[in-house]
This record gives sequence, C-alpha cells and structure tokens, in this order.
Amino acid sequence: MSLIEINEVRKSFGTNEVLKGITIAIEPGEVVAVIGKSGSGKSTLLRCINGLESIDAGSITVAGAQLRPDEAHLRQLRLKVGMIFQQFNLFPHLTAGANVMLSQTVVKKTPKGEAERIARAMLDRVGLAEKFDAYPDQLSGGQQQRTAIARALAMQPIALLCDEITSALDPELVSEVLAVVRGLAADGMTLVMVTHEMKFARDVCNRVVFMHQGRVHEIGPPDKIFAEPATPELQQFLGVQS
Repeated sequence: MSLIEINEVRKSFGTNEVLKGITIAIEPGEVVAVIGKSGSGKSTLLRCINGLESIDAGSITVAGAQLRPDEAHLRQLRLKVGMIFQQFNLFPHLTAGANVMLSQTVVKKTPKGEAERIARAMLDRVGLAEKFDAYPDQLSGGQQQRTAIARALAMQPIALLCDEITSALDPELVSEVLAVVRGLAADGMTLVMVTHEMKFARDVCNRVVFMHQGRVHEIGPPDKIFAEPATPELQQFLGVQS
C-alpha cells in the first residue's frame, strides 16, 4: 500500500473548483515535486493532505488510515504528516529551542527534558545546534526556515509537506534550506514539495507532478518531465518552444 493515497479529490471555494479530481499515490521514501502556475491548486492539495482544508469529494489515505474531518482523526493525521509553510510561523517571544519544543510538549505531552533533547538533536540536524537559545529576530530568514523544519522533524513525522518553503527567502539563503531538504531526502524521508526550484526538482525528486487548472496534467520522472514535456501547457510553463 502507498504511504499517501489521493483518490479523485475535489475541492471548491464557493463556485471556484480548485481541485478537479486529483489522483496520486506516493510511496514511502519518495520525493515528489508539485509544479505549476500560481492558482493551479498546488498549495490547496497540500493543505487537503494535512487536513487544513476539508475535501468535497474523493478520499485521502495516509499510512492506511483514511482522512476524516473530526478533530481526533485530524490530530492523529498531523502527528504523522508535518507541514512547512512559506512563512516560518515561529513564536517571536520564544527561542529557537523553545519553538521546537512547544508542539512536542503541548501536542504529544513529551516530558520537557526529552523534548529538549529532541529539539537539540533536530536543530543540529538542520545545522543550527548553536542557535538553541537564539530568538527568531536574531536569525536570518534561512535560519528561521530551518528552525521551522526542525520543529516539524521533532514530531517524528512519516512524511513532510513543503509549501514553497524557499519563496519568502532572499536568493542567497535558498541554498542553505534546500541543502537541509536534500539531506532529508537522502535519509529516506517521504517529501511532497510544492516548489518553483526546477533544478532542485530535477536533481533530488523521484517524480514531478505538473498541475494545471486544478488537474494533474502530467506526472513522471524528472528526466522525462523536463526533457520531454508532452503537452503545450507544460512546454509553456517550462519555457520550451513547441
């Protein structure tokens, strides 16, 4: 069984149908890039997988458990599937270490000593071991995003959803965040990434999903998607002359 199974998922906001029957299966350890124009439904898809948006039709199954809208099921889902956003969403009055500890102690009821041990290990994993006591305003944007990744990892998820996690960063900071994600991929973490970093998608991802107007328009290995785009829409998106 696939780790994440998305079957004929539909989602509308008012009269605007944003997802028009999405079907994708994601295997354990797979790194999947989701690309496409703004408004194609990419971020909405991630938010549906994590239960942040309810779906109108279809089904989503994570590790054999079907996504249901009640709070108990959603809480269990979010323990399994972490999400990292464009914005870092760190609490400014808490240190990096305390930000990473917070969800552990509140959601998982992890004892403080154990939560601190995990937080230090996760900050070390993203290259920020020395920033445990630093406040967000003392960190660069890239360091804040890496702290957000450490916070997600501290919950020991089976998959991570990354929604344009470099788009709010200055160009010189993008590489340090992508290096962390590259390391997670190498370690076997299941990753679903909405990204505009095409070189990263080509180099690191197992499959690329091209979404267009709320549908999966093309899907395949990076070499095929980038070298042989089959539709005019993907050719145009990649800047390829047909």
